[in-house]
Amino acid sequence: MKGPDRGMPEAGQERPGEGPLQRADRNMIELLQELRVAQTGVQILFAFLLSLSFTDRFTRLDEMQRWTYIVTLLLSVITAGLLVAPAAAHRMTFRRGVKQQTVQLGHKLFTAGLATLALTLTGSVLLVLDVATTDEIAVPVASAVGVILLGLWFVLPLRLLRRPRNGGTVASGRPDEERTPART
Repeated sequence: MKGPDRGMPEAGQERPGEGPLQRADRNMIELLQELRVAQTGVQILFAFLLSLSFTDRFTRLDEMQRWTYIVTLLLSVITAGLLVAPAAAHRMTFRRGVKQQTVQLGHKLFTAGLATLALTLTGSVLLVLDVATTDEIAVPVASAVGVILLGLWFVLPLRLLRRPRNGGTVASGRPDEERTPART
């Protein structure tokens, strides 16, 4: 099936004359490009969180705010690790004949990184709003932010996999696999 914009197949689908290794190379390049988008923001967020502990106001945080800070800081480190891991896996397995498996591993690590990023951003909002307002405002707003991020990053894209495509097929949800017939 062709993509709507350029008459090209969608990501993950084989292109004319493209074999499994070429597709794995293309998918790895696409994955690494997507990681670049997320990594920069996570690095900036981590630096911001790290610097907070060196401010005068940090000593005035109550116990909930301090634990929110600690958990959020640790989540940002885990997120950074998960988002760097696909590039590290690619480097460690370079020219070892496991490109397709490396792409699949990278996909799983990136997905886990998006989940921890949503938690990190939610924790950051919770901390800032709790310091700036009250926990009665901070908790529901941060919860709403978390729900919105999970909806945008997971629920919305997964819904695309359930929609019938041209030819009456439904995406399987796994990159590079054949499409399964749509349920009618």
